[in-house]
Amino acid sequence: MELGFPDAELSLLLVDDRQIRELNRRFLGRDRPTNVLAFSMREGEFASLHPNLLGDLVISLETAKRQSILSGLNEMEMLSLLLIHGILHLLGYEHEGSKKEAREMTLKQKEIFQVIKVAILK
Repeated sequence: MELGFPDAELSLLLVDDRQIRELNRRFLGRDRPTNVLAFSMREGEFASLHPNLLGDLVISLETAKRQSILSGLNEMEMLSLLLIHGILHLLGYEHEGSKKEAREMTLKQKEIFQVIKVAILK
């Protein structure tokens, strides 16, 4: 599966709920923990500094664990799903705008997750 960024780089930070809540409050004004935050380096005044750098992802392991229990996925599957979700955000996919955008992101996320699940997780 090709997303069009064969040489892309990103950083990944795995944190607890307290840490992701602070980042969520500080950068998005949402005073609560969340599962994943994506900070794109492909937009803004420094976007041209390093064209292969997608940005930074922050994932809460505590939230991922809770969501894995609720969803029936194991913890590695949930972590993989959140990583995919974050990468799609770094590539410009959104789910909080229009229903069409949300549907496109959900379909792409499911498509990639199935490939990974078959290839690596099983």
